[in-house]
Amino acid sequence: MFEDKTIACKDCGEDFLFTAGEQGFYLEKGLLNEPQRCAPCREKRRAERSESARQETTVVCADCGIETTVPFVPRLNRPVYCNECFQKERTGAPV
Repeated sequence: MFEDKTIACKDCGEDFLFTAGEQGFYLEKGLLNEPQRCAPCREKRRAERSESARQETTVVCADCGIETTVPFVPRLNRPVYCNECFQKERTGAPV
């Protein structure tokens, strides 16, 4: 049904094999596009994305005023809480 294909990696330009088995897997999962990157470049890209997602931002808690870090960049002028105050807000406990 499927035949192995050789594809040039979008990032490094090296050829890689898109096997018949992988093509079947893609079809089974409903993935319509062929891969554009070789396995090492895909792994490198995943690692870069996960590192950037883990960046911490230093903020001042909107409730108690202590300086803390959060794993996101605050936006829309919404209040940001330290972990303890966040748990209180979340459970509805009196502050």
